[in-house]
Amino acid sequence: MADSRWTLVYEGFEPAQEGLREALCTLGNGYFATRGAADESAADDVHYPGTYLAGGYNRLSTDIAGRMVENEDLVNLPNWLPLRFRPEDGDWINLRRVEILAYRQELDLGGGVLERKVRIRDDHGRETSLLSRRLVHMGRPHLAAIAITLLPENWSGQLVVRTALDGRVINGGVERYGPLASKHLVPLETQVLGDDGMLLTAETSQSRLRIAEAARTRIFEGDDLLTVACESHEEEGYVGQELRFAVAEGSSVTIEKTVAVFTSRDRAISEPRQAAIKALEQAERFDMLLESHRRAWRALWNRCDIAIDQGSRTQMILRLHVFHLLQTVSPNTVDLDAGVPARGLHGEAYRGHIFWDELFILPYLNFHLPEISRALLLYRYRRLPEARRLARGAGYRGAMYPWQSGSSGREETQTLHLNPRSGRWTPDNTHLQRHVSAAVACNVWRYWQTTGDLAFLSWYGAEMLIEIARFWASIATYDEASGRYQIGGVMGPDEFHDRYPWRDTPGLDNNAYTNVMAVWVLRRAAEVLDHVGVERRRELEHLLGLTTEETNHWNDIARKMRLVFLKDGIIAPFEGYGELEELDWEVYREKYSDIHRLDRILEAEGDTVNRYKASKQPDVLMLFYLFSYDELHELITSLGYPFEPDAIQKNIDYYVRRTSDGSTLSRVVQSWVLARGDRSRSWDLFVTALESDISDIQGGTTAEGIHLGAMAGTVDLVERGQTALEFRDDTLWISPCLPTKLQRLRLKLLYRGDWLYLDVGCDRLTVSAPHGWHGPGKIGVRNQVYPFKAGAVLEFSCEVTHGGWRPVSLAGVPDPDDRPDVDATTASEHPGDTQQ
Repeated sequence: MADSRWTLVYEGFEPAQEGLREALCTLGNGYFATRGAADESAADDVHYPGTYLAGGYNRLSTDIAGRMVENEDLVNLPNWLPLRFRPEDGDWINLRRVEILAYRQELDLGGGVLERKVRIRDDHGRETSLLSRRLVHMGRPHLAAIAITLLPENWSGQLVVRTALDGRVINGGVERYGPLASKHLVPLETQVLGDDGMLLTAETSQSRLRIAEAARTRIFEGDDLLTVACESHEEEGYVGQELRFAVAEGSSVTIEKTVAVFTSRDRAISEPRQAAIKALEQAERFDMLLESHRRAWRALWNRCDIAIDQGSRTQMILRLHVFHLLQTVSPNTVDLDAGVPARGLHGEAYRGHIFWDELFILPYLNFHLPEISRALLLYRYRRLPEARRLARGAGYRGAMYPWQSGSSGREETQTLHLNPRSGRWTPDNTHLQRHVSAAVACNVWRYWQTTGDLAFLSWYGAEMLIEIARFWASIATYDEASGRYQIGGVMGPDEFHDRYPWRDTPGLDNNAYTNVMAVWVLRRAAEVLDHVGVERRRELEHLLGLTTEETNHWNDIARKMRLVFLKDGIIAPFEGYGELEELDWEVYREKYSDIHRLDRILEAEGDTVNRYKASKQPDVLMLFYLFSYDELHELITSLGYPFEPDAIQKNIDYYVRRTSDGSTLSRVVQSWVLARGDRSRSWDLFVTALESDISDIQGGTTAEGIHLGAMAGTVDLVERGQTALEFRDDTLWISPCLPTKLQRLRLKLLYRGDWLYLDVGCDRLTVSAPHGWHGPGKIGVRNQVYPFKAGAVLEFSCEVTHGGWRPVSLAGVPDPDDRPDVDATTASEHPGDTQQ
């Protein structure tokens, strides 16, 4: 029996659910991924067998209402899956045309294997069972394989198997993109390889990405390779083989299909065609590939697992989220110059573009696989010249990263957006989300803080921070009347509001999230020069023309940025927000069962969400997500505004009531900010966030690709949000406040090269560094600081009668009487950090 904590299971074949299941059962290895479509399926109204390459983009143009619109897409590669069978005198087996006696599909998260067990009865009463297993090899990233063990239960005769490589595919996985050009592949060559192999090569029409797939299909009875009759078929963009052989009642045969995938982007090859053929020749049988594939996954899980004591489903979904993150970006991604698509390598929504979701993804990777974080940041660094050009084109200095990025780093955001509810195309102004540049800067800084990778900071990160700071300094304008700097014409993370209802031009003024992040970036850019060393500082100042006058200007902006407040310390999302109307939420909830996309609902009614105090995801709460109270208090008060501890809860209460949760990230953020003050509510939001994809709570979006930022965000929420883990002031701070439904969590984190082990319960906390420790020499638990070093094992107990956490064992640290006194004024304070 499969372990329910490690297995996603589907019982029964449900055509209406296949799109969702195919996305969630995608197999990948960070190089390429294939959706979990059935081996015998083709793209139709039920199935969509897509395969996607990390960084594999192509551009096409479409005439829409007399206007040429160019879009760049993550290309659906030639389909390597096709593997069908039929009795010689029967039809090709199609689950919608046979009687299904049993059906079970299992995704093994621990080993990265998709398994399907089916029993069927055809029109002639023939009963057949089959076991299909599939892998996309994590250790050998160019290989994938299928093994189908087929058992004729009550019949004997000739069996026909059709295997193929199909390059006639298009990008057709998102219905609303239907009017747009979708044929990206140009067929180049098909070839039969020996008695059991075939080759297909194709090229993308604009980016000239050459793809080669070589496949081998063999039939085994036990360990014996069967000699079978083979008939080949080739046409433009397609090569297939029909294999005929005898099967006997009660005797099983195994069909093994192995494929090698290479492209012209790969390193250490001459050209992809020969590389694919050679890799296929050297590939072992399925079971041997499976063994090495499982070993690669075990190594990853040893680094990346988070074990919780709460319930098998919650544990399984948490692991499912880690699993899909590692399938999208893995150690195989490090050399690819690829970003992390918001929808993973699991579908075609958002066209495979890279947004700001790295902000939710990199924190987890920093603590488990920092080399991947580094690679993703280098993707951004290599596109720094394009970010500079984008800034210049908009009239600014420095570097302005695009809201949507693809191959080159140019702005890939569409100019038009189709509202599927109304059928109308409306202007798409989301490119005004300039805060993506702040997210890039934040990721640079957090990576350096976690890893101590000074080489990266010196050679890449510092330049990015400086150029992004220059952008913010140039977009900010000084207002003489108020004595404040302002930023106009932008959009915040909310995304519902892209203009004022009383203004013709798009954009908002003084978005709070944008302004605060700009201040934070300006301060970090000035600070980074103190970390890179004297020689590198001189080089940067010389190469970038950086002067003291310029950094002084940054400091001036960072002290005088404008924020807008409503009454009672509520931070306004943007200037003019207070003039908007309140929305009657109950009316819309009653009228529409799902109001996640309130913007589309209102547009279809001839109205606009710009008129209302309604958010897709709350801008202001993002600040509480990214920064601790201490950090945010220092940022806001340094601007000359008051910011009291109760302001956080007031802002949370205000904005949660005015949010439609149109983004899957919204509940992650809300759960995080409530984790300290309202554990029960935080847990409920966390569970809803966990269910976002697996239950497709947005009604069809998951089938188009998973929401990777939300998946990673839930994992980080458990890892850092529920433990209040942060490294600050040369101290490791941790103050767990687990909800009662989360009894215990165990994990390990890689901090500056050393592993930190945490075992956290509702009333027990153990912290240890058994293999070495070069991190902070102090650990802060609640408001008390203790020495910490390699080999130390610190154990604490939480007892209400003692006012919270207290030490019960400090093995490997100096005697408590020898510890220096801690000034209470320097201890970290977290609002609402009391046991409830």
